[in-house]
Amino acid sequence: MDCQCQEKVSVPIYTGIDKDRFLQDIYPLRTPAVLRGISLGPCTERWTVDYLSEKGGTTEVKIHVSAVPQMDFLRKNFLYRSLPFSVFVKRAAEERHSEYFISEEESYYLRSLGQDSRREAADIQKQFPGLAEDFCIPEFFEAERFFSSVFRISSRGLQLWTHYDVMDNLLAQVTGRKRVVLFSPRDAQHLYLSGDKSEVLDIDNPDLGRYPGFVKAQRHECILEPGDLLFIPALWFHNTLALEFGVGVNVFWRHLPPECYDKNDPYGNKDPVAASRAMQVLERALRTLEELPPEYRDFYARRMVLHIQSRAFNPQPSEVPKEQGSDADGMAEDHRTTTPNSPLSLPDKQ
Repeated sequence: MDCQCQEKVSVPIYTGIDKDRFLQDIYPLRTPAVLRGISLGPCTERWTVDYLSEKGGTTEVKIHVSAVPQMDFLRKNFLYRSLPFSVFVKRAAEERHSEYFISEEESYYLRSLGQDSRREAADIQKQFPGLAEDFCIPEFFEAERFFSSVFRISSRGLQLWTHYDVMDNLLAQVTGRKRVVLFSPRDAQHLYLSGDKSEVLDIDNPDLGRYPGFVKAQRHECILEPGDLLFIPALWFHNTLALEFGVGVNVFWRHLPPECYDKNDPYGNKDPVAASRAMQVLERALRTLEELPPEYRDFYARRMVLHIQSRAFNPQPSEVPKEQGSDADGMAEDHRTTTPNSPLSLPDKQ
């Protein structure tokens, strides 16, 4: 059940898309898009529980285990544990467990890591070479821009916290169905951020007493079917819910010049170097304002906000593309819908 108080926009679905059409018609919009009918290789047919267990073997993998399916990274309501890959897959596919860490109904989540997780980015071809043979990375970006391919497996019902990444990525939903809810970077002020994550854990039934501004964030939503690709532009917040036991691969690439990124970031989620420097300068400025009496601090803080708005905000009026026709080859489905209680106009984008 989704939050009925928010305006809801369905993510457009495109079919018959190749690299040229993606780069010409979809990528410049800088909005999420579902790409359907693109071959991911034999993985969509082969990656059953038994096949995964056999091919993945007994290699130890570090996993998240939670007593509840709604995982919260900020409050760490999960444990890190290790299991042989074959054992993990079978457990993740079960509804109830005869062997467990916390409870019979615990949830499991795997996010693959590099061999040295502090220095090396995840790469399915290195960590799971036998399975990588079945998966074709979509060639929608230049090979030299590739950053990582993250192998993910989720129990049914598992929901991951809302966060953003600093690189563009394609989420390939290989097996199982998944709901993805996204929020525009322009709605960051309504998401109650702690670093790169939102404090609003339950996005379907939010605590509006604690997070009243959350209703102003426009909700972009899609259901990924097996074989679908979801383009998630950098800085777009996203929250995933596994409607079924599912397997997916995220492919991230550097769309900015290499020097923009933190070289010591194997996960690809540290803010760009210039952004980190700017945030440090802002913290110093805020500490300086504390030297002033409250009324002066308030006045000059407001002036700073106005100055940032005039100098740095993108004046683009809307990030929602106009409605398009029916789902014909290379066209997007009509994607604009609103919930019965949604406002008639878009929330202000400052």
